[in-house]
Amino acid sequence: MAKAGKVSHLSYEQYLDEIATLLTEIYTMEDEAAIQMVMRAQADDFFTLHDDDPTLCTLERAEQDVRQVFKQYKLKKR
Repeated sequence: MAKAGKVSHLSYEQYLDEIATLLTEIYTMEDEAAIQMVMRAQADDFFTLHDDDPTLCTLERAEQDVRQVFKQYKLKKR
């Protein structure tokens, strides 16, 4: 468990997994749909800075980024 005031950094892969997990928890998406959304965002270079700067890969940042990912990459209903 992280100590109060200390930020815990995730690996890039853990960060992407956390985004997918948050998508399923916050937006009640199925796992596969959440993974596909993360993959679309990754292909669109949404996470490029996170890969370049591992200090961006925190749980706190994931909670912010997940909302932007959902807004930007959700599938439009037909």
